[in-house]
Amino acid sequence: MSSENGLDYSSSGVDIDAETNAVAALISTLGASTRKKGMKGAPVILDRGFGGLLEFDDKWLAMATDGVGSKLQIANTMGRYQGVGIDCVAMNVNDLLCVGAEPIGFVDYIAVPYPNETVHQSIGESLSEACARANVTLAGGETATLPGIVNELDLSGTALGWLPAGEAVTGVSASPGDVLVGIPSSGIHSNGYSLVRGVLSKTNVNLLEPAPFDSTHPYREIENDAGDLGSVLLNPTRIYVDPIVDLLFGKDTPCSRNDVHGIAHITGGGLSNLLRLNDSVGFEIDKPLSPHPEFGWIQEEGGVTSWEMHRVFNMGMGIVLIVSNDAAEDVEKWVSGRIPGSQKIGYVVEGAGVHHSPLDLMYTEY
Repeated sequence: MSSENGLDYSSSGVDIDAETNAVAALISTLGASTRKKGMKGAPVILDRGFGGLLEFDDKWLAMATDGVGSKLQIANTMGRYQGVGIDCVAMNVNDLLCVGAEPIGFVDYIAVPYPNETVHQSIGESLSEACARANVTLAGGETATLPGIVNELDLSGTALGWLPAGEAVTGVSASPGDVLVGIPSSGIHSNGYSLVRGVLSKTNVNLLEPAPFDSTHPYREIENDAGDLGSVLLNPTRIYVDPIVDLLFGKDTPCSRNDVHGIAHITGGGLSNLLRLNDSVGFEIDKPLSPHPEFGWIQEEGGVTSWEMHRVFNMGMGIVLIVSNDAAEDVEKWVSGRIPGSQKIGYVVEGAGVHHSPLDLMYTEY
């Protein structure tokens, strides 16, 4: 969906539907695991979720893998890598949280056309800071020098977590009357940058000049006087280990683990990520969080429809919790005390799909 002469994700080089079909084709070729039920490492089959699970005695291990994506092209253009390690760790540990796991370990993979000590040092410092924020061990990694295969630096990683066996948070228990609690993002995070770069190309703006919009936002994690447009666009992805691990595993929490019926990481796919949790109920969003100013700039300059914006970007909301109605008020108060701006954004309802009622946007498939 795009306005006439406007940009969308597909015209910027990323066809979400084609990508979904390609992934489905890959998965269809995979054979059964050689590790059978009851063995360490046997797969735990879930209908829903954001990470893969493995049996490990009375615990389950959770794994997630992801990369920074085309945000790195802006970092490469500017020669700024201080935040990309945070992006890499965040994209992985945040997915683990969404199955109810506590992240505990991380490994990275760096591919470059040629080695550069300064760049590698900057990335190492960023990864170290990210692992401290996420409270995970950086257990190792791999750096590959691949001239002729890669033209610019690429960064990805894999995170490991754990949870008590049988206690995955999947969204299947979500039911009408449950409450949606949104937790703010810190900005664009790490998806949608092919569309961002399309806007940059169309407007021909200078990343080193001040942002062509007021970039202040009450819930941004960097200083609001970012200095230049590039700093705003490279603002690192928020890591949600604090407060979600405490919410699920802590003793002094506002609810039991069973009151948390689902957790959605709002990345590529935008609001439709809620459908990954449960497509047999509806999600009504009537009080969405406030988007950061850069989203408005991208939409206006790119001629992007509101439907496309909320399908591609987080639009100010990085995580959505689905919690029982009885616990919702206490959870909202507790989470907002840890991450200001968190609030109730809507409800689980009868029906199907995700409805953003203020803009009358409807999403029926992921």
